Amino acid sequence: MYELTILTAYPWIMALHVIAVISWMAGMLYLPRLFVYHCEAEVGSKQSETFKVMERRLLKAIINPAMIITWLAGLYLAWSGDWYIHGWFHAKLTLVLVLSAVHGFFSRWVKDFAADRNTRSQKFYRIINEVPTVLMIFIVVLVVVKPF
Repeated sequence: MYELTILTAYPWIMALHVIAVISWMAGMLYLPRLFVYHCEAEVGSKQSETFKVMERRLLKAIINPAMIITWLAGLYLAWSGDWYIHGWFHAKLTLVLVLSAVHGFFSRWVKDFAADRNTRSQKFYRIINEVPTVLMIFIVVLVVVKPF
């Protein structure tokens, strides 16, 4: 009975995981673009205040919950599918930890912008915007190809 439940739940948890990953990545790709545009806005302007609301809502309503669901569903899948014993999974987990750290930096920068303390340039955020993309590419290749 227990095995049947795991087998039945696994594809549903996988679907939830994929949906959460897509949501997390969408936010992680969009938030630094907002930072780029926010840099152009004059401190205290209506535009700057609008960006603050957009950044906070994106982080709190989409990115944070999506990351939590991604982690919870992913850990369940790794445990129930015995993926944790494979080398590709260890590499993937390392990259997901790095992506989570980037998420933490983004959270910090949302707070900096909210307090009008941003010290970084548009160029910085344009470059940082590529980091989640590169991590995502490597993670997807590891999961699909399972090279080791």
